[in-house]
Amino acid sequence: MDNIQAFRSRPKDYHEEAAVCDPDALTEIIRSRRSIRRFTDEVIPPAIMQACLDLALQAPNSSNLQTWEFHWVRTPGLKKALAAACLGQAAATTAGELIVCLARTQTWRRNAKLVEQQLKTDGLPTRSTLAYYNRLVHWVYTVGPLSVLAPFKYVLFTLLGWFRPIIRSPLTAKDQAIWAIKSAALACENLMLGLRAYGYDSCAMEGFDARRVAKILKLPRDGHIVMVIGAGRRAKGGVYGPKLRLPREFFVFER
Repeated sequence: MDNIQAFRSRPKDYHEEAAVCDPDALTEIIRSRRSIRRFTDEVIPPAIMQACLDLALQAPNSSNLQTWEFHWVRTPGLKKALAAACLGQAAATTAGELIVCLARTQTWRRNAKLVEQQLKTDGLPTRSTLAYYNRLVHWVYTVGPLSVLAPFKYVLFTLLGWFRPIIRSPLTAKDQAIWAIKSAALACENLMLGLRAYGYDSCAMEGFDARRVAKILKLPRDGHIVMVIGAGRRAKGGVYGPKLRLPREFFVFER
């Protein structure tokens, strides 16, 4: 059994209707989202920030293990230090709000137990799903200290892969980081689109000193900083130019 088969059987009495959505509104939100480099002094109301963070937590993620953390930095001293660690760029120093997105590689055990408990509370688990969270998830995502299990997992995955398709990662701590970051990045997009829907803007920053950010916020050692997001009301001149996208044919392929 693999982690796809674990979800093939579902409670027969469960059904969820799809909401009716407005594609034009979504298109406008996506197209109007820009990387804002300068913000006004306006503060985003806390209730709106909380709502946008809740939207971030609705993002799809691997095995529902929710590897993300969002550190909304509100203390003035920490915000000032964080902006400096973001190289003093205007997107950080003028932002009304600063949010650090962290991908965690060692919270999946805790989260697997919490998911299992929630499934039982909701009366939804199937035997295969419970077996996945009880046993298989630990084999899939454990790599051991210094990735000591990588050679054994590689041999096993290779042998099994001769006979059927199989997920072959994560093998190493690096693979774990990539796995966690992918889910966290999806949540970041939800956060930024949520801000845009409420009329606010954001800038996803990769220009920061990761060691200083981790030290300032006392972040856990297994955390990987995905990005620092500055948010607020866009100021005049906050957009540095028209949106630039390369030709579609470079990126979209039909097979």
